[in-house]
Amino acid sequence: MQSFTVNNEYFDEIANIEVGEGPIAIGGEINVSIILQAYSLGLFPWSNESEPVMWYSPDPRLALKPEKAVFSKSLLKSIRNNEFQIRFDTDFESVISRCATISRNGETGTWITKALKMTFIDLHKAGLAHSVEAYKGDSLVGGLYGLSLGKIFFGESMFYLEPNASKTAFYYLVDFLKSNNFDLIDAQQETPYLAGFGAKALPRSEFMEILKRSIQKPTLIGKWNDSAVEKRIISIV
Repeated sequence: MQSFTVNNEYFDEIANIEVGEGPIAIGGEINVSIILQAYSLGLFPWSNESEPVMWYSPDPRLALKPEKAVFSKSLLKSIRNNEFQIRFDTDFESVISRCATISRNGETGTWITKALKMTFIDLHKAGLAHSVEAYKGDSLVGGLYGLSLGKIFFGESMFYLEPNASKTAFYYLVDFLKSNNFDLIDAQQETPYLAGFGAKALPRSEFMEILKRSIQKPTLIGKWNDSAVEKRIISIV
């Protein structure tokens, strides 16, 4: 499997930048190397097809420690009743495609551009991006995807076609991350949906300190439904 080296030369410089509501940087390309470098520095892209790439590092930053996650009684009842079948990394491309095209209240277009979609598919093939899928029978009815580096899971997007489908996928993601000693789930932007699971708005300085430590820990590389997953430190220089 290919080894990735993430350039961390400017971590402290970026961490100390005072940020407002807008992007921290504009321009550049979207590809595997740049996404790995950007996420290791606390940056993520948020723009549409007609705009240059805009990189954000918000303050505060919504994040969730897996052990602090909370779930409603109704969701736990649905999970006990096995309303959905949950799978990891069996249909990443369908999940990201659904996330890119699903209708969302108050939103037009998508930040999941063609370049970002293809890059995350490449990251999935490299064993670094993952999906959790909820099925009813043979039908994919919900799911989520994100990037794993060290002991942080960078949550990207989720969708559902049935009530509780994406929430159930998230429950099983949290369970997996807890069992593998992950430090944090990065939710990026503040949303009531993720706050409902216990996600908190962290000062950017606190998030960056956790990030700096966590990305130096071994990354679980490979499909998360496969016993052949390996633990490897992705060197940060």
